[in-house]
Amino acid sequence: MAQQNTPEFDYNSTRKKLILSEYGRNVQNMVKYIVALPTKEERNRYAQVVIDLMGFLNPHLRDVADFKHKLWDHLHIISDYQIDVDSPYPKPSPEAIHIKPQPLRYPHQRIRYKHYGKTIELMIEKAKSIDDADRKRHMVQAIANFMKMAYVQWNKDSVADESILADLYALSGGTLKLEENINLNRVEFRPNQNNSNNNQNNRGRNQNNNQNNRGRNQNNNQNNRNNNNNQNNRNRNNGGAKKY
Repeated sequence: MAQQNTPEFDYNSTRKKLILSEYGRNVQNMVKYIVALPTKEERNRYAQVVIDLMGFLNPHLRDVADFKHKLWDHLHIISDYQIDVDSPYPKPSPEAIHIKPQPLRYPHQRIRYKHYGKTIELMIEKAKSIDDADRKRHMVQAIANFMKMAYVQWNKDSVADESILADLYALSGGTLKLEENINLNRVEFRPNQNNSNNNQNNRGRNQNNNQNNRGRNQNNNQNNRNNNNNQNNRNRNNGGAKKY
């Protein structure tokens, strides 16, 4: 039996790896074709067409700053930095592309009262450096009002002004103090408006469902009574129910 020639299939696993997969295989083949063109005029003309196609395939890049610059950089990357065209932007280097940024350092600062946050401590330090007495008093009062708002936001409960003034005095190291008879802004905790609307909508739906169920039950009871009346009328017309 003669051995038949098996066809050779073209699988993605046997093809060249996609450099930027978001542009697809066809764009990479077109860039490869542009790299092999003999004249620079042809390469420039076809490169502009490919740039327009790349922008069409990835419209989300239009929201990125320097949209065209990013597309031209991607064109050089897809060509493995071998394409020779007149780019309106500097050609990127492979070293700059693969540079990894330094990892961000997380702050390791101790916050004394976490419900007030680090910003309050910075504001207190700024207020301590103010020389004008009247301006300093207004600044300290604004800080106290902000502390009260932050307290109510996190604890979801009312707080006495004396407690806020005591925390302010402790955070400032005993340097910032307001009059004891001063009244801070009134702050009340307000729940999320969306949750209130959802609860109100759910109550409205439940009321409508209960009303509809009551209407259905009344209709069913009325129908049952009508059926019983009709049966009794038929029995009377027939001279009563027959006994056997």
